[in-house]
Amino acid sequence: MAGPRAGAAGLCTGITFVVSSCVWLSLQQTKMEYEWKPDEQGLQQILQLLKESQSPDTTIQRTVQQKLEQLNQYPDFNNYLIFVLTKLKSEDEPTRSLSGLILKNNVKAHFQNFPNGVTDFIKSECLNNIGDSSPLIRATVGILITTIASKGELQNWPDLLPKLCSLLDSEDYNTCEGAFGALQKICEDSAEILDSDVLDRPLNIMIPKFLQFFKHSSPKIRSHAVACVNQFIISRTQALMLHIDSFIENLFALAGDEEPEVRKNVCRALVMLLEVRMDRLLPHMHNIVEYMLQRTQDQDENVALEACEFWLTLAEQPICKDVLVRHLPKLIPVLVNGMKYSDIDIILLKGDVEEDETIPDSEQDIRPRFHRSRTVAQQHEEDGIEEEDDDDDEMDDDDTISDWNLRKCSAAALDVLANVYRDELLPHILPLLKELLFHHEWVVKESGILVLGAIAEGCMQGMIPYLPELIPHLIQCLSDKKALVRSITCWTLSRYAHWVVSQPPDTYLKPLMTELLKRILDSNKRVQEAACSAFATLEEEACTELVPYLAYILDTLVFAFSKYQHKNLLILYDAIGTLADSVGHHLNKPEYIQMLMPPLIQKWNMLKDEDKDLFPLLECLSSVATALQSGFLPYCEPVYQRCVNLVQKTLAQAMLNNAQPDQYEAPDKDFMIVALDLLSGLAEGLGGNIEQLVARSNILTLMYQCMQDKMPEVRQSSFALLGDLTKACFQHVKPCIADFMPILGTNLNPEFISVCNNATWAIGEISIQMGIEMQPYIPMVLHQLVEIINRPNTPKTLLENTAITIGRLGYVCPQEVAPMLQQFIRPWCTSLRNIRDNEEKDSAFRGICTMISVNPSGVIQDFIFFCDAVASWINPKDDLRDMFCKILHGFKNQVGDENWRRFSDQFPLPLKERLAAFYGV
Repeated sequence: MAGPRAGAAGLCTGITFVVSSCVWLSLQQTKMEYEWKPDEQGLQQILQLLKESQSPDTTIQRTVQQKLEQLNQYPDFNNYLIFVLTKLKSEDEPTRSLSGLILKNNVKAHFQNFPNGVTDFIKSECLNNIGDSSPLIRATVGILITTIASKGELQNWPDLLPKLCSLLDSEDYNTCEGAFGALQKICEDSAEILDSDVLDRPLNIMIPKFLQFFKHSSPKIRSHAVACVNQFIISRTQALMLHIDSFIENLFALAGDEEPEVRKNVCRALVMLLEVRMDRLLPHMHNIVEYMLQRTQDQDENVALEACEFWLTLAEQPICKDVLVRHLPKLIPVLVNGMKYSDIDIILLKGDVEEDETIPDSEQDIRPRFHRSRTVAQQHEEDGIEEEDDDDDEMDDDDTISDWNLRKCSAAALDVLANVYRDELLPHILPLLKELLFHHEWVVKESGILVLGAIAEGCMQGMIPYLPELIPHLIQCLSDKKALVRSITCWTLSRYAHWVVSQPPDTYLKPLMTELLKRILDSNKRVQEAACSAFATLEEEACTELVPYLAYILDTLVFAFSKYQHKNLLILYDAIGTLADSVGHHLNKPEYIQMLMPPLIQKWNMLKDEDKDLFPLLECLSSVATALQSGFLPYCEPVYQRCVNLVQKTLAQAMLNNAQPDQYEAPDKDFMIVALDLLSGLAEGLGGNIEQLVARSNILTLMYQCMQDKMPEVRQSSFALLGDLTKACFQHVKPCIADFMPILGTNLNPEFISVCNNATWAIGEISIQMGIEMQPYIPMVLHQLVEIINRPNTPKTLLENTAITIGRLGYVCPQEVAPMLQQFIRPWCTSLRNIRDNEEKDSAFRGICTMISVNPSGVIQDFIFFCDAVASWINPKDDLRDMFCKILHGFKNQVGDENWRRFSDQFPLPLKERLAAFYGV
């Protein structure tokens, strides 16, 4: 705009702009009081653009967007925008506000390029108009102020906070409210810097000032005041802690405020204080609980939701059990009542639409999925596979409404309280449940089924006597005529899957499975989704119990392929992958492969390399390949090739991005992680059969790059693949060992648990293949491993893998490892006593026996732990049993019968009996 007049029109914007450049220049040169005046023609064109941008037509919106971008080349374009917002009172408010919001986006994107004059003009206009008579304009100015402030301008705008604080005392309501609105936004956006020395600690003045306004006559102002102070509770800001008693006193005074927004902020404050200043609330706890009980039933759902958070937070505090026990008779009915769908929920959930399976999903319905990288874990005596985090069974029953609502919060609160009180909760719940579960109104019945699911984890023991009656009732509810009842029933039944599987299969498992499979083919998408998720949980619990029904299960799941819309397809992949994990090699039958593979491969061929739907499909194929083993051979080559390409593409894109970040965007590394994990699945499933594929590809070079990636998940997956390839075709890995081992050594860092875990496991697999040639590499890894096994609070999976790897290193290089025996023998024995007999345990124990024969004194102090670990074997191979015998008898002979008797008297009875029976000591 500024510049030679004639040239301004030619800038391909299609807008003729005439701007008083002399006014602009005078502003630049003399910095006098802002004399900037808009050019009338330019102003009209900008107004025209603002009007057009409100059009519903997306093509028009796009053109406007481009024109606005081009206008950013003119230094005083932003002056026009602030002018429309603050000075052009003749215009309608939505247009003025929009002008301010476009300016806000420009501040976000280009603020550092604004000329000083423009910046100063915008700042002074903001402060002069914070009290505009329109609430919309005041709010827009507030947003603009906080955006400028958060661009590092709190330091460069020293009069901002003092000015806003002084405006709070204005006689004019609009000015006070506008200034408070802006301050609230600044407290939200810049809390950290406000509480630092950078600004000379303004909160010391601001917080006492805010507290004065808790008693203001205007509800809006009271609400702003509480909201401002609330920003500083969680961080335990010093300025607030000094006034904490006066803050709490003021909150209590507002408890019965007639303004919902104030009540909401009071509840929010009390919930946060519960976490940071319990000491101050304790004396008043009885009254606070009574108050929160009332507020959880507030007419205003936002207040009720905020209050309901209180029970969730309180349940995490150690004092919860004592504090709440006498309030349970009142609290439980309130929570249960909050678990009913509200009328608005039912409208939003289209609760009256029973059949929608043919309606395609809109893209925003599909939540982004995050791939969880492969972690190598040990099998345990008491269960299948140890998972590090198992939180997949949250209440996912209505994820499309505003994600968090009173129903979900009440259900979550009941769930945590059930975990606090266990069966003591049941006397308060059972009478309610009886009434709800058999109620004639579907909304009430549905809430009862949700209650039953919410208490499943905490009250399982106490519920067992009722389950023989309840489970058949729930299985009946799976065919209820209301879709929302069918979907919640799927979830609740999945919460009791563990018990169902523990009973004779014909009693509950078979009828439940039959009905769930029907629901997987339901005509309602929400029910399909709930049934698929519930079925995945059932698969995890039932494992091989499902083998007799495999044909029937696969039949249903494959039919669902042709039936499902986009979102549920992704959940279907998960159900198929979980099935493969659960039944393993039982899936490897020609007739099952014939059913399952064609639809999977068809989807695989349809998806492009950059389609995120590949994630769940690759995860699913990885489980299927591992289960099918040689049965996957006919499909492996194209799958293998594509995975290698995905890794290669991602690495190439990352290199371009590192070299020229402004020209090439960073790749989504999840593609590479998922591909590495599927390659692991192929290596594990195909074993030696993968050798040809590895020989013909550059996967080891790619892996070498992945192992050094900045992103931990990439390293984690590449170490898992390294271990699997080591087992499957070591001849191709061996030439690279000298390059790989130093990288493995530097990744033995327990700060990144999963990376460290997989690197540890890979080292163990490599040592078994290398044998004595492992010698030069021992110093690179041994000290870190011994440090990890002695670290307090190390997760079980990592401890077990570390113990196995130390044992394996000792097996192949006993002379190098045995001298350190005393430093790790005790944690080594306690880590491995709980894992199942398997090859890894076998090689690790051979290692420990070999090291004991090299350095017997290293075990003497902790010999009882060794005895206990030996006794954990159910069925050792004969030669390993002989090794155990030799060591036990050797020790007994060395100390003499009398000492041995005294020593073995310390043993718990089962250990004593076991050693006597198995090893004759």
